[in-house]
Amino acid sequence: MTTNQVRREAAKRKLENQQKRRAERARRRQRTAIITSVSVVVVVVLAVVLLSTVGLPGGGSDTAAPPADAPTPSAAPAALGDCTFTPTPDEPAAKPAPVPTVTTAGTSGTVPVNLTTNRGPIPLTLDRATGPCAVESFLSLVNAGYYNGTPCHRLTTGEGLKVLQCGDPTGEGTGGPGYTINDEPPTGLAPAPSGGGSVVYPRGTLAMAKTSAPDSGGSQFFLVYADSTLPPDYTVFGTVGPEGLATLDAIAQGGADDTNGAGDGAPRTAVTIETATAA
Repeated sequence: MTTNQVRREAAKRKLENQQKRRAERARRRQRTAIITSVSVVVVVVLAVVLLSTVGLPGGGSDTAAPPADAPTPSAAPAALGDCTFTPTPDEPAAKPAPVPTVTTAGTSGTVPVNLTTNRGPIPLTLDRATGPCAVESFLSLVNAGYYNGTPCHRLTTGEGLKVLQCGDPTGEGTGGPGYTINDEPPTGLAPAPSGGGSVVYPRGTLAMAKTSAPDSGGSQFFLVYADSTLPPDYTVFGTVGPEGLATLDAIAQGGADDTNGAGDGAPRTAVTIETATAA
């Protein structure tokens, strides 16, 4: 074999080796890209699963305590005072109640309401300026006798969440009035020290309970007896008077039965709203 042939053969082998190395590098890059893509898909799927399965402690269709993730906001919040009361035929009323027909509610003025319970009086002041549609619904239910003889089914005593929840005639935390109310997100609440977009619902707040779904409030409400941290998604529609706070403090001292976890369950001492009357 001549010198030129030797050189050509060597160059050919060199070229072949270079092509093999390039092909191998390309295969490695392709495998890496596939692995990365699969990893991203897995992470996204896991995130979706977690977000879709994380619920509110205690469950139910009208539950009030803080979700691990903030409730999904409505796409286009209605103007304050524009009310939508949506019948829920798949979830009939736990107790007979009319569906309010008001479409526009007043946004000023207060209304006193007295809750007489077996544990003591809980006077409330409803505030149309913060939750006009919630006020309309609450007064409609009060006037219909919906809350009379109903239990307060949930008490939370854990760090950051101290509320008494009432308004479900079944006492299970799943009952409602046969309709839902549009959300009226609160404004002006102080940011929570922990951050994360949560706010402080101060002691004495009266607010609507709901699930993580938008516009899912109904008849259930919660009474805040100590500053509580929640996402700013629960309609504030009034306050609890000093006498009512004393009643709530006494109920809280009795503790919860922990059926939903430590510091979360039914009050150990049963609480019943004997009558609810608007002045």
